[in-house]
Amino acid sequence: MKESAIYIHIPFCDHKCIYCDFYSIITSDNIEPFLNSLKKEIDYYSEIYSDDRIYTSIYFGGGTPSLMKPDYIEEIIKKLRSTFKISEIAEITLETNPGTVDYNKLKNFNQAGINRISTGIQSFDENELKFLTRIHDKETAINTVLNADKAGFENISIDLIFNLPGQSKSGWKNNMETAMSLPIKHISAYSLILERGTILNKMVLDGKVQIRDDDYDADLYEMTIDYLTANGFNQYEVSNFSFPGYECQHNLAYWRYKDYLSFGTSSHSFMDGKRWWNFSSLKRYINEIKKKGNAEANFEFVNKKQMLDEYVMLALRSTGLDLSELKKKFGEDWINKKNVYFKLLAEKNMITMNDDWIKLTKKGYSVCDEILNKIL
Repeated sequence: MKESAIYIHIPFCDHKCIYCDFYSIITSDNIEPFLNSLKKEIDYYSEIYSDDRIYTSIYFGGGTPSLMKPDYIEEIIKKLRSTFKISEIAEITLETNPGTVDYNKLKNFNQAGINRISTGIQSFDENELKFLTRIHDKETAINTVLNADKAGFENISIDLIFNLPGQSKSGWKNNMETAMSLPIKHISAYSLILERGTILNKMVLDGKVQIRDDDYDADLYEMTIDYLTANGFNQYEVSNFSFPGYECQHNLAYWRYKDYLSFGTSSHSFMDGKRWWNFSSLKRYINEIKKKGNAEANFEFVNKKQMLDEYVMLALRSTGLDLSELKKKFGEDWINKKNVYFKLLAEKNMITMNDDWIKLTKKGYSVCDEILNKIL
């Protein structure tokens, strides 16, 4: 039976941060109509994709899913379990922002079926939080993690951003040290990325904010790898670190090129070689579901060359390239043509390589995009 993943996009937010480019809306209108539409969309796709596969993870992203009431999230989980084959031990993640939950709400989320919490902390520095226009402070961030632990969540992840404007190396280390003092099992550590259309991008274009150069960014990245691995975390993807056994199963489904089915505004799905994406507008989404049961804005069928490129890219960014699986899926021609370059990378300590596996080293991770550009 095929293993697949499910993603649910909850678009509602109480505030738009300056760096965010995900679809979100700052309103409480249409929360119930959205839920009804979501359930109809789930029914629509359950008739197509429920028989020959089992779903091993559910991920609630956004937006800010933790703004919703726990029974709202529970209703979605129950709907999914009644229409799809959801694994009894499925990882079910809820993205959470500090300032939107307290101990009681977290406990109720746990009782509703959520077993993994991903908390968007981004920084423990008060000035950095103000710059990022986050709604929380350091104390609230820390208490959110402690409350999640107290509420019964064993699997807690946090997000942190490095290379913020003016951030010193000691300041970034302080962020990581604070993280290490908390009962977390997973860290997503991202370099600040300028996304088109965001407030931050305009601030940089207008000269109001300056971003440090690539060399400084690379120094912070290598420092991140060294510090987190020294504290028992394994790097299993370019930006993700966990204690052994706590890798995010949902993200691994993406990186291992498994199928995934997504519901809600602006969500993307990839099933049986077809990729499609929903309309972003909440009103358009609701209207499309009412008319035809789905909100598909457009789609594409991925050809063999695209599949190979995407498979290699995702594998090398994460746990590595399983050569036996690669040959089984795509034959031996590609790996034979690239063998000389891979041997060169191994000599430069960019990858570890044997007959079964190719994996980026710490040095390789730091120039991952450059390596992928040359390979693909």
